[in-house]
Amino acid sequence: MARKRYKKLRTAVELQRLMQAHYTSARYLRLGRPLAWVTSGAPVEILRAMGIFAVYPENYGALCGARKQAVPLCQAAEARGYSPDLCSYARSHLGSMFDSQSAPMGGLPKPDLLICCNNICGTVVKWYEAVAQHYDLPLFVLDAPFIHNGFSPQMQVYVKAQLAEMIDFLETTTGRRLKLKRLEQVIHLANQAVELWGEIRALCKARPSPLNVPDLFVNMAPIVVLRGERGAVRFYRHLKAEVEERVRNGVGAIPEERYRLLWDNIAIWHHLYRFYSYFVDYGACFVVDTYTGGWSQAVPLGEPLEGLATAYATVFLNQSLEYRVDMTAGLVSEYNVDGFVMHNNRSCKPYSLGQYVIKRAVTERTGVPGLIIESDMCDARSFAREAVRTRIQAFMETLAAGCQDRISWE
Repeated sequence: MARKRYKKLRTAVELQRLMQAHYTSARYLRLGRPLAWVTSGAPVEILRAMGIFAVYPENYGALCGARKQAVPLCQAAEARGYSPDLCSYARSHLGSMFDSQSAPMGGLPKPDLLICCNNICGTVVKWYEAVAQHYDLPLFVLDAPFIHNGFSPQMQVYVKAQLAEMIDFLETTTGRRLKLKRLEQVIHLANQAVELWGEIRALCKARPSPLNVPDLFVNMAPIVVLRGERGAVRFYRHLKAEVEERVRNGVGAIPEERYRLLWDNIAIWHHLYRFYSYFVDYGACFVVDTYTGGWSQAVPLGEPLEGLATAYATVFLNQSLEYRVDMTAGLVSEYNVDGFVMHNNRSCKPYSLGQYVIKRAVTERTGVPGLIIESDMCDARSFAREAVRTRIQAFMETLAAGCQDRISWE
């Protein structure tokens, strides 16, 4: 019911076909290509250039949450001794390995190798170690040093050396060889998709915004799982054209935009449209977020491994709270935001720890109020619907009063 309150994008059909083709190819149409499970922060361009098929268990975890199948899969993992406090992406995915009959699409096809990078969190390392042990698979872990005070040349050298080791690992494991020209082509395609995705997000500066954050969350899938593929570039060209059409015609994502909000953290997948409909009741549209922009960073031009080292080591979750405060405050100003909502996501500790500090600092810097909602991205057992609605109501009433006072003062 809530979904009908959003203007559905015409490109939704193309997106569905694209993602179905990806998962179908992974299972049935790889034609002898090795299959790797990779983390969302891994340098997939290298794998693509070597003809290695990449699948993302984190994206699959989001799919399980959106289809409301995450809870039984989490329970399957918990029955094997995994803690309920563990990331629900990890529990959903591990549960799909233990109980594939209950998993969407019968679970992911068994991989030939695993590639993990700790630039987004430390949980992925233990998660992939558990998978490697379960299937007896080779695993490569790329270590990205945390950036406290800027990305130094020494950090770039350190990560670049590991990328060279990763290439050796892949060549030894698969028998394939990396061709520099092909890598440059893949990076070029990845950067094209990144540029288009950034331009699509920037179109939401228009008033009314042509997209609401659920649209961004749904349409971010290709920039993650098809990075470096022509299909992603083609899709984002079509999506950009449709969003530009909305802007030209003054078409907003919600019926009547009165308030512009910023969202922080991963989506609440199991209540995606229903959750944001609570804000639509007040005419509030989430015009920007901190999460989907994580895949808007291009690989710097020049020597490929140096560019990849810089791009993947400097993702925002691998940087300081000061960086995240600057980023959030900048988005508030850039997108003319009236308030912001932070999802204190019990599954994603690196993203959620520090939110109270960030909230206070951003409000002090911008004068814009914030709200913190406690939930979980996939595990619906952590979602208290009435408590969440009550907090949203109080926040929106406060926001409305504050906006009215500002208009009167102006």
